[in-house]
Amino acid sequence: MLVGAKIKKLRLKRGFSINELSDKSGVSKSYLSYIERGIQKNPSLQVLTKLAYTLDTNVEELLDNHNSAIDGIDEDWISLVEEAIEDGITKEDFAGILEYVKFKKRQEN
Repeated sequence: MLVGAKIKKLRLKRGFSINELSDKSGVSKSYLSYIERGIQKNPSLQVLTKLAYTLDTNVEELLDNHNSAIDGIDEDWISLVEEAIEDGITKEDFAGILEYVKFKKRQEN
């Protein structure tokens, strides 16, 4: 989820209008609107800090793209990957396994 979408979601969850969030955070309404609509994709750390504080969260949470990377992926896949990471499988190991699977499939065809 993009930072603007997260800010909007948190704003609505907290029951703030865009005017209220603007007033409470000290971020202009127009700039906040640009962020929420994705027109301004890289707000400054200063602006993010103000918004995070007002929304009772932190900048890291606003910037965390973890969910967007896994949206739509089956929970079983996520569990398998998490287990592999916990077992110490590296990205290189995983890439090697993937190449082996592709090789075996080509051999079957």
